[in-house]
Amino acid sequence: MTIDACAALVERGDPDRFAAVMAAPLAARPPLLVLYAFNLEVARAPWVTKEPMIAEMRLQWWRDIVEQAATGQTRAHEVAGPLAQLIRDRSLPVALLDRMVEARRWDVYTDPFEDTAAFDAYLDDTSGGLMWASALALGAPARAEAAVRHLAWAAGLAAYLRAVPVLEERGRIPLVDGRPDAVAALAQQGLARYRQYRAARAAIPKAARPALYAGWQARALLQQASAQPQRVAEGTLGLSEFSRRFSLLRAAFTGSV
Repeated sequence: MTIDACAALVERGDPDRFAAVMAAPLAARPPLLVLYAFNLEVARAPWVTKEPMIAEMRLQWWRDIVEQAATGQTRAHEVAGPLAQLIRDRSLPVALLDRMVEARRWDVYTDPFEDTAAFDAYLDDTSGGLMWASALALGAPARAEAAVRHLAWAAGLAAYLRAVPVLEERGRIPLVDGRPDAVAALAQQGLARYRQYRAARAAIPKAARPALYAGWQARALLQQASAQPQRVAEGTLGLSEFSRRFSLLRAAFTGSV
């Protein structure tokens, strides 16, 4: 099995992360594509059916894939096969990937987040788990985790705010407090996490920094949400094509975001 299928899935289903991968050095691309394809499959599992039990079964299937990979088992699946190989080759923590899947159970149901702590944990387990797994796959040391997770949380929040109108259309209550002032404060919280990442990013070695490229739009989107929080509800949060391209080129040139 090759990663070609993973690349095709990411290109179709997650074009922003695919663009980030294409900005990375060639050697960094295979593990990133595998992990991003895994994330895409897990993220869309709750949405492909209206039956919660079936959605739960799909998520459990991926949890089983992750658990079995650690024991050397591999399934003939376009994403599961390369993922199992990557887990073994790069010694990726099974518990980390399992939490990524488990967190998606919130997407199965229409219940709101219990509180801000639950929302924070969701971003940390989904976006944070993915970016940290990606950094580990590229050789990041344990001391880099805090910096990576700060950026991942900010990037996850930016992406989540863009998805708010779609989530509401699908019957979800995406934010603990969706009032404009609260949205602006939340965006400010994301910007604070971004600043924490910037202050600590020296701990992230150069080889692992392509894992950060997925956060290339985070700061600009959060600044926009902070200044114009109404754009979140309107579904107009986003950058111009020029800004998107420039931000990604800068990340590729500097090796950071």
